[in-house]
Amino acid sequence: MMIHRRTALLGLAASWTLGRSSLAFAGSPGGPDDPRFVVIILRGALDGLSAVTPYGDADLRTHRRDLVLPEPGQEGGLLDLGGFYGLHPSLQTLHSLYGEGQMLPIHAVAGHYRSRSHFEAQDYLESGADNRLSSGWLNRAVSVLQGKANRPDGYGLAMGLTVPLLLRGSAKVGSYAPAGSQHPDEDLYNQIVALNASDPITGPAFRNGLKARGFSDATMTGMKNASETGKPRKPDAFMQLSTAAGQMLATPHGPRIAALEIGGWDTHAAQLGRLGSPLAQLDRGIGALRQSLGDSWKRTVVLALTEFGRTVRMNGTGGTDHGTGTVTFLAGGAVAGGKVGGTWPGLRPSQLFENRDLAPTTDLRAVAAGVLCDHLHMPPQAIATVFPGPKTDTQKGLIVSA
Repeated sequence: MMIHRRTALLGLAASWTLGRSSLAFAGSPGGPDDPRFVVIILRGALDGLSAVTPYGDADLRTHRRDLVLPEPGQEGGLLDLGGFYGLHPSLQTLHSLYGEGQMLPIHAVAGHYRSRSHFEAQDYLESGADNRLSSGWLNRAVSVLQGKANRPDGYGLAMGLTVPLLLRGSAKVGSYAPAGSQHPDEDLYNQIVALNASDPITGPAFRNGLKARGFSDATMTGMKNASETGKPRKPDAFMQLSTAAGQMLATPHGPRIAALEIGGWDTHAAQLGRLGSPLAQLDRGIGALRQSLGDSWKRTVVLALTEFGRTVRMNGTGGTDHGTGTVTFLAGGAVAGGKVGGTWPGLRPSQLFENRDLAPTTDLRAVAAGVLCDHLHMPPQAIATVFPGPKTDTQKGLIVSA
C-alpha cells in the first residue's frame, strides 16, 4: 500500500498528512469527543522485519535466512497479513485485532534523526524535535489538549516508577506504578540463568541467589508456559501496568493519555530465540489494556513505537545490529486497520539505506501527528508546537523546509 504526500490510506474515509505519510482513523461510536491515547515505547530497537515479516520479498532470505520463520500455514509459521507480510506468531492478540480491523502495522517507519545510539535516539524520539529538549512531545500535546476537560489529576498519565522524557514538561501529568510492577517477571530470570548456566562462577551464583529469594529449581530450568500447563499465566509487570492504565483511562474523570514502556528489544545475539518473549509481553499487555478499558476501547488508539530498527543482514552471532527503518503498531477500536500501511522500499542491496538498513519511507512524527489531529482533535496548527522544527522527508533522508 502506497502512502504519498497528498493521498490517504486506501479504503479509509479520512486522513491527515505530513510529509510523505498519511493516516486515517475509524469513527468512534458512543463518544468521539472523549478519545483515549496510549503510547508504548519499545526500548532497545525492535526488529521490524521479524515482527512484521515481508516474506513475499524475494530478497528477504538472502540477507537473513536463519532468522525468517516459516510462511503462514506452516508449523510454527507467521500469521498471515494478506499475502505479502506475516505477523510474528507471538502476536496472537494483535493478529486477532488485525482481523477485526482494529490493528494497523505501518512498515519502513523511522524517526526524523539518523542516530544508531540508543540514548541519543530515544531522546530524539521522545522530545520530537531536531535537537534535544527537556520536554517530550506527548507532554506538549497534553498542554494543548488538557484544556478541554477539568481533570484534577492531569490529562496525561505515566505508568511506571519514573516519568519518561516523552511526558516530561510544563503540563501536569500523573504517575502510577502498581504494587509489584517494578519486579522483573520469571521469563527474565529464566534467561539470566540460562545465559550463565555453563559458567562455573556466575552460574551457581545466580542459581543460589535466586533460590535464596524463593525461586524453585522448576523456575530456573525453563518453566512451561500457560498453554502447556493448562494453568492461567501469572500477569507480568507489563500486563499489570497495562491493566492499571486501562482502568484509570476508563474512569469518567480520569486521564485520557497514558505512556508505558517495555524493554528487551536489543537483539544483538540469538535473536530467533529471544525476540518471542518481549513480543508476547507486548501482545499480552495490549490484550490486558483492551479488557480493562472495556467500552472505552472503541474510543482508544494505542501507538507502539521504538527508537530505530535493526540491520537487514544477520550478524555473526545470530542477531541483528542497530539499524534505521522498522515497524510501528497502531491498535484500538478507533483504528481503521486490517491492512499494512507504509511504502515498502524493497530489500535489494541498492534499495537499502546505507547498504545495511531497511530504508525509511514514513516519518514517525507523521503517524503520531495523525493520531493527535484525527483522533484527539488537536488543531493542525498546534502540531508545530508539539513537533518543533522543519519536517523530515524520510524517504530521501533529507531535512526539508515546512
